[in-house]
Amino acid sequence: MSATVAPLPALPSKSTPLKLSSSIANLAVASSSTVPKQSPKISTPGAGGADDDGRKTYFLEAAEPVDDFDEDDLNYEEVPIEEFEELEDDDEEETLESAVRNIHERSFFGVPVEPSSKAEELTPTLTKRPEVIDDYIRNYLSSKGLVKSLDAFQNEWYEYQQKGRLSIEDITIVPDVYQRNQELADALQKLRVDVENYKDIASKARSTYDKLRKERDFHRMHHKRVVQEKNKLIADIKRLKKHYESYEPMLKALQVKYETAMKEKMLTRLERDRLAGKVVQLENAARNIDRRERDRDRESPTGQSSRSSANPKREAQPKEGTATTTNKPTKKNINSRESTLPLEDRPNPYANVDLPVAKCDRLRQIHVVKGHDMAISSVKFHPKKMILATVSDDRTWKMWAFPSGELIMSGSGHKDWVAECDFHPRGAHLATASGDGTIKIWDFGKGSVTSTLSDHTQAVWSCAFHDTGDFLASSSMDHTAKLWDMHTGRCRQTFRGHADSVNQVGFVPYTNTIFTCSGDKTISLWDARTGLCSQTLYGHMNAINCVSFSVKGNKVASSDADGVVKFWDIRNVSEVASLDAGPHPANRVSFDPSGTVLAVAGNDGICRLFNVKDLGAHAASSKREVQAHDDGCQAAVFDRAAEFLVTAGGDGTYRIFQ
Repeated sequence: MSATVAPLPALPSKSTPLKLSSSIANLAVASSSTVPKQSPKISTPGAGGADDDGRKTYFLEAAEPVDDFDEDDLNYEEVPIEEFEELEDDDEEETLESAVRNIHERSFFGVPVEPSSKAEELTPTLTKRPEVIDDYIRNYLSSKGLVKSLDAFQNEWYEYQQKGRLSIEDITIVPDVYQRNQELADALQKLRVDVENYKDIASKARSTYDKLRKERDFHRMHHKRVVQEKNKLIADIKRLKKHYESYEPMLKALQVKYETAMKEKMLTRLERDRLAGKVVQLENAARNIDRRERDRDRESPTGQSSRSSANPKREAQPKEGTATTTNKPTKKNINSRESTLPLEDRPNPYANVDLPVAKCDRLRQIHVVKGHDMAISSVKFHPKKMILATVSDDRTWKMWAFPSGELIMSGSGHKDWVAECDFHPRGAHLATASGDGTIKIWDFGKGSVTSTLSDHTQAVWSCAFHDTGDFLASSSMDHTAKLWDMHTGRCRQTFRGHADSVNQVGFVPYTNTIFTCSGDKTISLWDARTGLCSQTLYGHMNAINCVSFSVKGNKVASSDADGVVKFWDIRNVSEVASLDAGPHPANRVSFDPSGTVLAVAGNDGICRLFNVKDLGAHAASSKREVQAHDDGCQAAVFDRAAEFLVTAGGDGTYRIFQ
């Protein structure tokens, strides 16, 4: 029978002291209990007795008993008892090497091993050497006294190891429970630190929550206070509205009184001007009578002259009667006789006059007036005063003081929108063209309509006075234009020839020639006396909206629905230049007094200003865009001094630029 003991771990050098653990002591005691009482014999196994790391494995074998044994033959040497004294008597610190040696010596001599007091006081540490799997199993079998199992395990283990049938997992180190406990303790300590940190964070969050809750309560109270103030303000606003409603009838009455007063003021001015004109006429008539009397006296005999001079009262009576007789028939026959057009070769009074030029580079908006409830379709200046007239789609016309924007007079009577207006050259009347197919003549002195011209069968787009004031031209959607006699109110000529609506009509300055533009993309020139078309201009690719002549009559511009502006030579009946103001339609074009600057009212709300001083390949040497209205710009016109530009828009406002 042979007993095998698992090898002990390699002993460290003496220079490295190690404390003896209780597990090693117990293992040593268990190993000694399995060794028989015979004389031990240490032997080494063969080639298979080597461990994985190259260390040799030792085990004990029982020796054969000796029959012939004589105790006298044995030589005993005295061993000092001091060598077997317990280690606690030594002053020096116990090491692993000395502890193992003492255990072997005591087990060999049969001395029982008792755990020392120092070993009891020692606590397990993490200095234990890690074990591989086979050592762990050997120690376990050896500690339990399973010698046969240990022997069978070692034989099979070495055999499997030699054949290479063991995997890497089989020879790994068995984890140490103490080391695992220490790792768990470290993790626990780390978790405790994290818990403390989380507690701090939770405390801060709690304080932040309390702060936010206080702020919430403050804002709630502030909101309630704001709501209370809002309700108070709403109540005050309602009270003020009621108070204002009580004043509204008074304001309306004051507005009516103001308009009446302004109207009376305007009528008074017109009456004053009319009386001043009459005074001038009477003075001229008196001068003429005196001149004729003097001429008669020179031609008459001496006696007659003396009679006349001898009886001054008798001379004065025929003079007064002559003035009366000359005035009465003239006043009586004003509405009975027909007007006649003047001679064709009248000179243009502005032909050789240097007129002011508009300053386009410094224009800025100075005034916005909300004039109508709907779009303003046309704007015209009074020929003698700083007064502006506007007409709108709301079926009304209004006159404004310029540039203050104060309302002077307004009129309503049309049954549909009002498209255009024009002042009489003497400034006492206003003509308006409407969508109801009529043209109305308004007398400022009487404050009412003096005549209504209604021969057109469809809407009337445009109207214009002759420079003498005796004739009025109109154009309509019925494809015709008409010439009206202002004294009789009768249509003198009807101009037919266009294949579409006639969008605008007017007189060439100081001539008897009428121009018309139509939706059939042509411009026609008509002789007002004969009613015949003298010239037709072709070139536009879309309906023509407007034609404008300069005051001197030397420049002509037209615009169409494509935003194209063209310049024409009337004498040669040819196109001079073309400008692109698109892609939106160009509603109106207008020259400044000098004919140098052309204003184009675009349907995109922009008024474009072109310098057309030198017409040719480069028709516009400079261009400026003025954002006039948010809606379409319907009209643009310069004043007589070229200081102001007035635009009218679809938003019901007109704007003044200077």
